[in-house]
This record gives sequence, C-alpha cells and structure tokens, in this order.
Amino acid sequence: MLERREAFASPDPWRHQGLIIEDERDENGEIARVATVFLTGRECRWRCAMCDLWRHTLPGDTPAGAIPAQLDQALGELRHTAGAPPTQVKLYNASSFFDPAAVPDADYVGIGDRLAGFDRVIVESHPALVGDRVDRFQDEVRGSLEVAMGLETAHPKALQSLNKRMTLDQFAGAAEALLGRGVSVRAFVLVFPPFVPRAEQDEWLVRSVDFAFACGASIVSLIPTRPGNGTLEALAAAGSFEAPSLTDLEHSFSLALASAGGRVFADLWDLGLLAECPACLPARQERLRLMNLHQRPRPLLDCPACARTAIG
Repeated sequence: MLERREAFASPDPWRHQGLIIEDERDENGEIARVATVFLTGRECRWRCAMCDLWRHTLPGDTPAGAIPAQLDQALGELRHTAGAPPTQVKLYNASSFFDPAAVPDADYVGIGDRLAGFDRVIVESHPALVGDRVDRFQDEVRGSLEVAMGLETAHPKALQSLNKRMTLDQFAGAAEALLGRGVSVRAFVLVFPPFVPRAEQDEWLVRSVDFAFACGASIVSLIPTRPGNGTLEALAAAGSFEAPSLTDLEHSFSLALASAGGRVFADLWDLGLLAECPACLPARQERLRLMNLHQRPRPLLDCPACARTAIG
C-alpha cells in the first residue's frame, strides 16, 4: 500500500484542513447544526486498504498545542459564518483521536475549554484505542461525547483483508465499553467495500448496518468506497473491488433506511466523484440530503439528460 501512494506535501500542523457546517437529525428528531473541523495530525497507524486520509496527515507526531491552535482558527472562522451557531462539533483528524501521537493527552484540557459552548462533541477512533483516554477526555468535555468508529463491513473475511486489524467481536466490545461510559456510538459502514462481490453487496450492507445497531450504535454513516489511493486501483484490476456509483449509493441508502434500528446518514462529501451524470447531480444530492434529515425515502428522480432514474 505504501508503494502505491502518490507523493503528497506535509500540511502545516498549526492549521486545520477545513471546516464545514451541516444540518443533521439528532437523537430527539430535531435538526441540529453541526460544525466539522478536519484537524491536522499524525497519520493513522492502521493504514487500511480503502483509506486515502494519509494525504492530510503529518509524517511525525502532532506537536503539543497544535490541536488547540487549530481549534482557535476554526472557532474564529465560525464566528463569521451566517446563520445560527452550531450546537455540535465533529473533530475528525484522519486518524484516531485517542492515539496520543495524533492528539497529545496534554491538549485535552485546552480542547475541552475551547469546546465548552457545544452540546455534543464527536470524535473518531479505532476501536482498539477505546480505553482510559476516553475517560480523561470525557472529563474535559462539557456536553455529551460521541465516538465514531469504522466498522466498515460485517463480512468477516473482507474486514480482515482491509488491514483493519479488528474483528467484529472487538468492535462490539469497544461499543459496549463506550456505552458503559455514557458515550454515544456512531459507526462508519462502507458502501461497496473491497473483497465483497457485487452480487453480495446488498446483503452485506444490510447485515453491516444491522450489526452496528445491534452493538448499540445510534447512528450509521454510509461511506462510499472511493478509489484514488492506488491500492483500490490495484484491487479493481485484480477483480476484488468495484467502485460504487451514485446510483449504488442511493440504492444502498434506501436499503439501510428500510432496515434501520437508528439513524442512517449517507456521506455526501465529494459526491461528484460518484456521479454518472453532472446534469442530475444537484437534484440527486438534494434528495439524499433531505433523506438524511427526515430519515425516510424521497421520490425517485428522472433525468432527461442521462435517461436514467435514481434507484431507491
């Protein structure tokens, strides 16, 4: 996987990678404003086969004080955005928040102080790192804490082949440990993961969503497996991966909503990379956004330009 990577420039550790504001349905059925800060930090130690987030990471440890400085920058930008202020914040660092090389323990106090105005703080972590650092960070968070973990797929052989170095039992154990601390769980599930044949994608998508909810997750985020990291191209050439289209994401989202034991969201970032037709992309993206907010299917869309219907 390392040999197939393209060259990339190391980012500035004192500046975040980006900031977006989105609406998201909360646990009470209300629409919450959520700010997502893409933090700059050390690369994830796991290096999963489908991941390309290393492009936005540091080759060495995150310097102490860098994450609070990035939050100062992001919070300053938020003060100049229109509309109601966000009540929730996601800190996504392209790694695991509870890896001390990615987010130094000494920064927990400063991070907690800066996020005191948010009702909920959401971070991401590999299940293997759910432990004492969750407790220490939870002590600094004024609102509730949610941890997002990559389940990816409930297909045991495919999960093993992704280099996730995690079993389904380990995911379930980490979710149980978080819930026992009063921490909410969000699960990432891949749409069209490698090593799962196309004919079995629907079955394993539903089984993966059901498994996440059975583990106590309150949210499942569907992430289309996007090519571009070199490894996925090699797997595609070997017949072990087929990139999903926008139609595939629409279909998977409808299946997941029908079987849901909680909230299901489709990841809409960089949706244009999946689009078969640029003419109907805006309308189809809006359809998925409304499905995210209202958690129910929307009417299918016909496109005269490409003569196809969005599959639901």
